[in-house]
Amino acid sequence: MLDSAPGPGRRSALATTAAAGLGLLTACAGAADRGTAPPRAAPPDTSGTPGNRSGSPSPKPTRKRPQLPRGGRELFPRHQLAGYCGLPGAAALGRLGTGDLDQRAREIEKLAQTYAADREPLPVLELLATVANSSAGPDGTYRSRTSADTVRRFHEAARKHRALLFLNIQPGRASALGEVKALHEWLVHPDVGVALDPEWEMGPDEKPGDTYGSTDGRELTEIARYLSGLVREHDLPEKAFVFHQVATSVVEDQDAFRPQPGVAAIKCADGIGSPGLKRGTWGQLVRNLPTGLHTGFKLFYDEDTEASRLMTHQEVLALRPRPEYVLYE
Repeated sequence: MLDSAPGPGRRSALATTAAAGLGLLTACAGAADRGTAPPRAAPPDTSGTPGNRSGSPSPKPTRKRPQLPRGGRELFPRHQLAGYCGLPGAAALGRLGTGDLDQRAREIEKLAQTYAADREPLPVLELLATVANSSAGPDGTYRSRTSADTVRRFHEAARKHRALLFLNIQPGRASALGEVKALHEWLVHPDVGVALDPEWEMGPDEKPGDTYGSTDGRELTEIARYLSGLVREHDLPEKAFVFHQVATSVVEDQDAFRPQPGVAAIKCADGIGSPGLKRGTWGQLVRNLPTGLHTGFKLFYDEDTEASRLMTHQEVLALRPRPEYVLYE
């Protein structure tokens, strides 16, 4: 199993970096996106007027249903997802948080093209929106929320580059569903999804960086059901719900998960190691995959290459089932 014990390294560095406050603001998502246009006024009723001699009501304009960034309303099997994750000001947490955001988005476009194969490429920006901390903080939740201004900036970049924005949640001791609900103002957009990092979901006596946390199939169902409600209420296209999994223990009672209408659930194999070790973990995590789950695969530019090498895109595409979401940190 890859990275099967917390210990020093990337995962401890994450908690340390978060505790230091690098790039983190505790403000939660605030006012609605100022770029949202106000609703249009209804057209005047012209029935029976000289301009409408038939006396019948004028036809109502057809409202275009919200689409995914590159068209359509279903993610799979049409699209192949590929992206970077990260948080501004915290280089240890992924490439997306470093350098110029537009340049990173252009790199992700090329990455998505590389993995597209027989599908349409759809780039992904996975922003850490809730970050686990090694200190309790004022509310004792061991987590911080990324500022609304930062989320807005990344959402604007995603729109500019016709990409998806995934908001990654590391709950600490906070409720995972509660953290998802706190992102409501973003999740009502057709191009925003959720990614959960359950290894950072702590029990009441656990602390991030000391041990792996966990979720279970029932909690994943609750989150998917909430997202399904948003899709139904706002007539949204299919919404992505990713959960990252570094070890089998991180997702308990997976068979209890129930797919929900309008939600594409993606199990993303996490973990650090050589190509051989990563393939071994992949085999364990996708064995007896419940019906309705799509697959994802994560690679690490730095940690995967410390004692070995990075897997090639050909090697990743050769995995079975083929990952429908490929993420780089």
